Amino acid sequence: MYVALADNQDITRAGMMYVCQELGQVEMRRAEDKAGLIEQLKQHTDAVVVLDYTLFNINDVEELEILYQRFPNVQWILFSVDLSGDFVRRVIAISPRFSILLKESPIQEVRECLLFGQRHQRYICQRMAEILLAPQVSKVEEDVKLTPTETEILKDIALGLTTKEIAERRFSSFHTVNTHRKNIFRKLSVNNVHEATKYALRAGLIDSAEYYI
Repeated sequence: MYVALADNQDITRAGMMYVCQELGQVEMRRAEDKAGLIEQLKQHTDAVVVLDYTLFNINDVEELEILYQRFPNVQWILFSVDLSGDFVRRVIAISPRFSILLKESPIQEVRECLLFGQRHQRYICQRMAEILLAPQVSKVEEDVKLTPTETEILKDIALGLTTKEIAERRFSSFHTVNTHRKNIFRKLSVNNVHEATKYALRAGLIDSAEYYI
């Protein structure tokens, strides 16, 4: 089994390498970024990808779907700290090739998930299964709690700035701003810039005059 590890946390990589060594007959290679991951998948079209969606430079569900369409035999394991139920529902609707594993999962679930991936089967960890089965409660806009930094970045997004432009304006890294962007979308239960902009307009973070300039 070939495993492409798309995760930028050192401790996560070390733990995943340990589990893979336990399983045996596993070749694991780290992908530094999206471009590097794609190059690996060109060579290993039936790889298992362990992806930290919240920390890697993949922007949204639509981009995951494009990658799936380009590499239909790849098995994807989304391995992250915090994934919303709405986001996961959209991802698993794309294809059974997507599995979900939270970083709080016990090591036995990590082993099981990799074995399921090797057999090209979907795996949903216990905690995420509980979230998906829980009654859905509609989100009330007033209950959304953005941090001051997230609010400022949302304003910039709504004004049409790219992630790169926001990073340059804030003297931050692209990676840091991209992580904030994902957290904002998750908290607002939106999936693209257009929906985020509509929220910013409704919430009065920007006015329509600024938006239409």
